[in-house]
Amino acid sequence: MLKFYTKKRKEQLFAPVAPLLLLLCASLTLSSVRTANAQDKLTLWYNKPASVWTEALPVGNGRVGAMIYGNPDKELLQLNESTFWSGGPVTRGINPNAANALAETRKALSKEDYDGATEAVKKMQGVYTQSYLPLADLHLSQEVGSSYYTNYKRTLSVAKSIATVTFQAAGVNYKREIIATFPGKAIVVHLTADRPGKISFSASLNSQVKYVVEAASQNGLLLKAKAPSQVDPNYVDYNKEPVKYADSSNCKGMRAALRVKAVAKNGTVSANKDGLTVKNADEVTLFICAATSFNGYDKCPDSDGRDEVAICNTEMNTVMQKSWQQLYADHLKDYTQLFNRVNIDLGKTTGTEPELPTDQRLLAFSNGAKDPELETLFYQYGRYLLISSSRPGGPPANLQGIWNNKLRAPWSSNFTININTQMNYWPAATTNLQELEYPLFAFIKELSVTGKATAEDFYHMHGWVAHHNTDIWAISNPVGDLGKGEPKWANWYMGAPWLCRHLFEHYLFTKDEAFLKQSYPIMKGAAEFLVDFLIEDKNGYLITSPSFSPENEFIDDHGKPGNTSIATTMDMSIIRDHFRNCIEASEALNTDVAFRNMLKAKLAKLYPLHIGHKGNLQEWYKDWEDVDPHHRHVSQLFGLHPGREISPLTNPAYADAARKTLELRGDAGTGWSLAWKINFWARLLDGDHAYKLLRDLMRDLSVSKGGGLYPNLFDAHPPFQIDGNFGAVSGMTEMLLQSHLGELQLLPALPKAWASGNVSGLKARGAFTVSMNWQNGKLKTSSIYAEKGGMVHIRTLTPVKVKGVTAKYVASKNGYLISFVAKKNTTYQLY
Repeated sequence: MLKFYTKKRKEQLFAPVAPLLLLLCASLTLSSVRTANAQDKLTLWYNKPASVWTEALPVGNGRVGAMIYGNPDKELLQLNESTFWSGGPVTRGINPNAANALAETRKALSKEDYDGATEAVKKMQGVYTQSYLPLADLHLSQEVGSSYYTNYKRTLSVAKSIATVTFQAAGVNYKREIIATFPGKAIVVHLTADRPGKISFSASLNSQVKYVVEAASQNGLLLKAKAPSQVDPNYVDYNKEPVKYADSSNCKGMRAALRVKAVAKNGTVSANKDGLTVKNADEVTLFICAATSFNGYDKCPDSDGRDEVAICNTEMNTVMQKSWQQLYADHLKDYTQLFNRVNIDLGKTTGTEPELPTDQRLLAFSNGAKDPELETLFYQYGRYLLISSSRPGGPPANLQGIWNNKLRAPWSSNFTININTQMNYWPAATTNLQELEYPLFAFIKELSVTGKATAEDFYHMHGWVAHHNTDIWAISNPVGDLGKGEPKWANWYMGAPWLCRHLFEHYLFTKDEAFLKQSYPIMKGAAEFLVDFLIEDKNGYLITSPSFSPENEFIDDHGKPGNTSIATTMDMSIIRDHFRNCIEASEALNTDVAFRNMLKAKLAKLYPLHIGHKGNLQEWYKDWEDVDPHHRHVSQLFGLHPGREISPLTNPAYADAARKTLELRGDAGTGWSLAWKINFWARLLDGDHAYKLLRDLMRDLSVSKGGGLYPNLFDAHPPFQIDGNFGAVSGMTEMLLQSHLGELQLLPALPKAWASGNVSGLKARGAFTVSMNWQNGKLKTSSIYAEKGGMVHIRTLTPVKVKGVTAKYVASKNGYLISFVAKKNTTYQLY
């Protein structure tokens, strides 16, 4: 079985980085005191409890997560476990006639009968994905001696990964501290007061799924839950029973367990099925452990499931062996070795905004305040969310990361692979969090197995294929409930090559040939399907048929709207990207020459990019208008980002067409759409426009007319989608550092708003670590650490020199290119 996460690799990735970071920081004249002060500012805080879920504060360890409301006497922790989903393994044979509809669809398209093609391709649809579920709510009714409280503060330290609630009531100062510890495999709540005997509360559990609660010893509770066998997507409203528990196969509906246990200093603790009671304690530590019977994407979660209660018991017994102080010390060490790899300063806020609660500060920013420190906080908050929702050994971050409070979550809170899942991981490598991609890599491997079956059953083709969205069971068929879904999203089939670029990108960032060797067969399988799927058009070009531009529609030659056509620009761009990646992977491994040469021949025949009559990059096979000219997807620009086909440095004509496309599309959009546009404009080297879109995304929803942010800085589609948080971090990083063209482009899209600042620890392709200090819009100094050595090309907008190195310098209208051979494990200083 292919394993992407090995002990050896773990040791390499978790090797101590503090000495390197200290060296890099020193080169930028950053003192440890200044760094510490900067990190201390990375805190969300509020002067009132959360009243709704999007005001609550998230903690997570990649497997269990909690949303914390912070009410003094009625605390609520909404709890999730990342493997708790409805349904069960994928079954084959759900649409035995699907492959027959392909010929019918292609025949209609050859006649330019787009309506007929849309109806025909619906016959290729399978079932919908299953849903990510909420596990339980923990209610804490604390006796604080008064219904009035003062000095209230609710915080989330992004730098230290801890949530706190503090307040005063009846002359007593109370404090709650909450962590989700990865080493401890638990959520831990620590309650204290500044007077002895003042901690008294009752705790209870409930769930939105079927459950029972029982006492687990004298100081604990055990919740046992059963997931539904079927949960319809929230947008499906035609079934009388959208949530079902009955299942004749006995292979759907996983079990889950959640244990809560209290350890008190002095006082008393008791428990029964109605709840847990603590009386007159000096301090209390609550331990929360959760597990499910999930035993793999291809295992029945009932008959072949793990013993979730036994897992809970083992983890509870282990975590309780340590004190709160030990647990937090272990948690902080684990977290900061990831988080502290990148330090960033985008400038100092000169106003009083940092003194405001975060929700008020966001509102001030939305109304025009200049607050670069809030932008820095937002950047690091995105990294916090990724660390909290994606850890080796667990599933990938889903549409809401790890946090969900709805039984029928928006879009099932699944893995939407026509951009959203990929966007979740755009900042992983660049912001020095490469190992957080391991859950995605393991999932891609699983998807390639089910995708092979889908390629055979639905297309009668080789290789593997994955469609619009998937779930923890690695479903890969076209969704749509056997013909009820819109083909513009349900039948989109390019998920496999897009996901595979994350495998190849990991190699580019790490130069890990062993990893590439493991990944290459998966990449090849995705290419094999594409080779089978391509056909020739009347001009001899290789095209896709049918073809979709995700979720968008065109107006055809007869003025009719449609969504099923041939050779959309996104299709062809993804295929070119994937074929090139496979070719380069084959060359790097010195293997599979015949297949490589075949891909090169196919690559030369692919339907090319076209510039439309408006000067834009054409989205469709023909130069058609869009039904919605301002559609949130801008899929035709895949080659600009995340691809590497279009750049002002390599093909300015297509870059100009991409710019025109964005101008015509407009700057409005949903949250994740705005995030993607930040990346687009950064790749076009227009930092000021990228920054404008960042500000647009960072608007409170009461001000924004589209996407924006909730008070807890969750990205709003709306509703909440975490990809906007991650996509924004990626875009901000692209403004500071790009390396997709084989060069290290330093400050390629620096906006005027970030005139002076510094950053350390960013990663570039080629296994380089980059730190920079800039003033008045110009690079002042930089450090480049070469982990693997080799030829390095550095592009800057202002002339710099490399200390102690004989380098080649080339000046052009696009800046200054410096080239030299770097030694392995060596740091180079630019000034």
